[in-house]
Amino acid sequence: MAPAIMLAADAPKLSSANTGFMLICSALVMLMTPGLAFFYGGMVRVKSTLNMLMMSFISLGIVTILWVLYGFSMAFGTDHGSIVGWTSDFVGFGGIGKEDLWPGYTIPVFVFAVFQLMFAIITPALISGALADRVKFSAWSLFLILWVTVVYFPVAHWVWGTGGWAFDLGVIDFAGGTAVHINAGAAALGVILVIGKRVGFKRDPMRPHSLPLVMLGAGLLWFGWFGFNAGSWLGNDDGVGPLMFVNTQIATAAAMLAWLVYEKIRHGAFTTLGAASGAVAGLVAITPSGGAVSPLGAIAVGVIAGVLCAMAVGLKYKFGFDDSLDVVGVHMVGGIAGSLLIGFFASGKGQSDVEGLFYGGGLDQFWKQCAGVFAVLGYSLVASAVLAFLLDKTIGMRVPEDEEVSGIDQAQHAETAYDFSGTGGGLVGSAAPALAAESKKVDA
Repeated sequence: MAPAIMLAADAPKLSSANTGFMLICSALVMLMTPGLAFFYGGMVRVKSTLNMLMMSFISLGIVTILWVLYGFSMAFGTDHGSIVGWTSDFVGFGGIGKEDLWPGYTIPVFVFAVFQLMFAIITPALISGALADRVKFSAWSLFLILWVTVVYFPVAHWVWGTGGWAFDLGVIDFAGGTAVHINAGAAALGVILVIGKRVGFKRDPMRPHSLPLVMLGAGLLWFGWFGFNAGSWLGNDDGVGPLMFVNTQIATAAAMLAWLVYEKIRHGAFTTLGAASGAVAGLVAITPSGGAVSPLGAIAVGVIAGVLCAMAVGLKYKFGFDDSLDVVGVHMVGGIAGSLLIGFFASGKGQSDVEGLFYGGGLDQFWKQCAGVFAVLGYSLVASAVLAFLLDKTIGMRVPEDEEVSGIDQAQHAETAYDFSGTGGGLVGSAAPALAAESKKVDA
């Protein structure tokens, strides 16, 4: 009888502090998707701005509904074969009580579910940056539905779900180096290998149309990333969340500086685009590793990732794949770097007692990280390419060439981002005369 009484006494109770903290973190992660939209939107040409914004924003709508219907169950339900989860009570959130706690934690299931939802939303949005200027919005929306179902939900279970094979193996991914960044980066590579290059790639100038918009987006991402990373410990009872918060700032700063130094040496200038891209590279790399490394280790992770990602963005010209906004170079390469460096820089004084090579732990953790990294990379690359191929051969993935040249915003959304004529920058084409006629009726 005594053991049962002890277990009841020790059972977690709802913590209003941790619950409030996690709700704030969830809101911060949600803000990252509009931040990403601005970041990507500023990097494309004027004629593609709205399409780039919409490719991120539509994820907020589609993934939210899928997550409630079945995504949360697939990712965090009862394990089936170490590959995917499923719990019928999670379907439609119908079997979740408002005071039900996430097992082992002091926050409600609803709070955990909505926090993880924000990760599920931004991950496919990351892919969109590689496809700028040339993909039908309807095809992108359908790809998004298929991709999160076939790729993201199962991979999230592998990495974070109880019983997932990577989770049981001991792969460390604090907040999404494999499940989010490598997953999205590899998917981007798979899709662009199928759909091909933009018209004028390597020939026409394709410079960012608004660097201030890029910097605004990068700032929002940096801000929201504190919730993304620190919140992933699901509470503040042991100091690991604050360590992750501090390391997030440190690694991001180090990567930004490293990128700027590299491009000054390589190209002769410190650019604002380089500063923004370097900061994102640091955020990506510290995402899996920040709970395992020391602050000095975070500097090392940031510097290494900043240089590697700056080098990697040029590979698309060398190998001839059109990664429009460097999703592969920043997210896939940064995610790989941050995940593998855990095997060297894990201090044993953060989220666990696992030590990396430089702290006397040998290469055991490094090999575990390799297993997680390359399994996710390979699966996402192949599955995403297959999905893109099937869509391309059925409904078609790309807009017609004339629409791509004239501007995907007008063709796909009947709008333009900016009014350069003074006559209004909203509806264009066939929609504009109809609106004008309706206005005359109202005036009459």
